Amino acid sequence: MYFAALIMLAIVMAWVYPFLWMVSAALKDPVEVFSAGLDLIPRSPQWHNFVRAWNDANFGRYLLNTVLVTVFTVVIVLVRCAMAGYVLARYRFYGRKIILGVLIGTLFVPTGYTIIPVVDIATRLHLLNSIAGMVVALSGGANVASILLYMGYFNQIPKELEEAATMDGAGFFRTFFRVMLPLAGPVTATVALMTFLATWNSFFLPLVFTFSRPDLRTVSVGMLAFIGENSTDWSGMAAAATISLLPVMILFILLQRYFVEGIAGAVKS
Repeated sequence: MYFAALIMLAIVMAWVYPFLWMVSAALKDPVEVFSAGLDLIPRSPQWHNFVRAWNDANFGRYLLNTVLVTVFTVVIVLVRCAMAGYVLARYRFYGRKIILGVLIGTLFVPTGYTIIPVVDIATRLHLLNSIAGMVVALSGGANVASILLYMGYFNQIPKELEEAATMDGAGFFRTFFRVMLPLAGPVTATVALMTFLATWNSFFLPLVFTFSRPDLRTVSVGMLAFIGENSTDWSGMAAAATISLLPVMILFILLQRYFVEGIAGAVKS
């Protein structure tokens, strides 16, 4: 028993140590980041690194851009994937299996292969170099895992609920939004967390969409501000990374119970 606990503790420390080192590096000066090696305790905490990252590197603006892009992307993905999963789970129609096959097939298409048509469409719609363009591009993916999670969850809900709603005069949208979607709360929390993490950490697409508009950068792209031609501000970058991770950690702590319930509920079916 104690041996297993020690092994688990060692695994936890191996996973947590990089994060602790990043926080420690955020409190060190650039020289100490390398001279201290693996030491986690800074000799003299440099709290001004966070101020530098927030003000001088314009990270406050990048954080606001990221929040806007992430929130709107999560809302669009939730509605779209929930409705797609509901239709695929509760309705039997011609071509349903073909649609499922195409969706699953998109899992094997690398993101880089789709960036050219995405940028071309955004340019034609005058959405390039804009927050709205990033939202449309990030929320327009297949999101197969999210659709399958909703599909698995809706599959196990008794059909009597829909029949009762129909008898009460509810149409498709009323049945979906008033009856089915509220029941899928755990899956909604799971998809929201997955989409939040993916959007918050997205780099390639926001980079392409903000080439000529640095003021629209997200936090992941904003990290480039700490990389100069001849040097890199490692302590400033660590401070910015720590700031950017705080919302993710808070959201995960709040939704972790629903995340587990959503995965378990969808897989059980």
